[in-house]
Amino acid sequence: MGVFVFLPLVLPLTAWPIARLAEQHLHPRTATRLLTGVAAVMAVCSTLCLALVMVVGTAQLPGNPLPDGWSDPEVRAAVPYDEVVGKAAIPALCAVLVACCRTWWRLARVRRRAHRALAGLRDTEVAVLPDGEPYAYALPGGGRRDRVVVTTGLLECLEPAERRALFAHERAHLAARHHRFLLTVRLAAQANPFLRPLRTAVSYTTERWADEDAAQTVGSRRAVARAIGRAALVSRGASAATPPGLAGLAAAGPVPRRVAALLGPAPAVRTWPSLFTTVGVAAWGAATGAVVSAMSSANSAVTMVLILHAATPL
Repeated sequence: MGVFVFLPLVLPLTAWPIARLAEQHLHPRTATRLLTGVAAVMAVCSTLCLALVMVVGTAQLPGNPLPDGWSDPEVRAAVPYDEVVGKAAIPALCAVLVACCRTWWRLARVRRRAHRALAGLRDTEVAVLPDGEPYAYALPGGGRRDRVVVTTGLLECLEPAERRALFAHERAHLAARHHRFLLTVRLAAQANPFLRPLRTAVSYTTERWADEDAAQTVGSRRAVARAIGRAALVSRGASAATPPGLAGLAAAGPVPRRVAALLGPAPAVRTWPSLFTTVGVAAWGAATGAVVSAMSSANSAVTMVLILHAATPL
């Protein structure tokens, strides 16, 4: 395996340029899918390689349940500096697994609590909470009906056109299943800290994606911009009431940038940027990094399996 086993751990750095440029130059839908796919591939590959290095470290521990042949010199020689990195990989992989499990559990708990809070309301697509705090969010069903949750405090602050923009925005989150993209990049960032810029970027691009879909639905980009700006102004101080991890009209992303984007021309819908542009070079660089990461992890996995099979007595 050699140093190739370490490449997937650092290759996420190749995605940093596209994490910023995609927000500015790509359609939000394209940017979200591109960044999420790159983050998922790189997170899986880096975790796999971390597990392979951990095998070498675990085999060195006395009393481990692994076969004795797995601690042979030829197995340890497959990883450079096996004495150090092998043992360091054990707590690192445990930390990754614990962080991912905590993230998954917390988000599931938030959704359960949000659904329980709506238990006494009518089973409709839009749930209006009698709450003076102004906030709204999209609540995925998880086997139940998807619902848009909004408080009376926010509805009273919006004009009719802005209310239509609000509902269109939240429905866009649910229709495009944005919570899946957000969960994927959040878990990826837990698996590899180098992927955190992609998580931040996807949090913004999903909001922009919902903004553009809402503008098409209501037929007015300016109405959506006014709804976002007013919701952001009246929602200050109400963030504690909004369940964390759920998408909302003014819950994520720099609001001034979203408003400015809506007041400008609609972004061009392109499936992939041209190579002869800055964003195209960055996109191809991130894609190449993901491919190299997948190839390195696959090569390391196959090599480790062959070495362990040869070192294990039948």
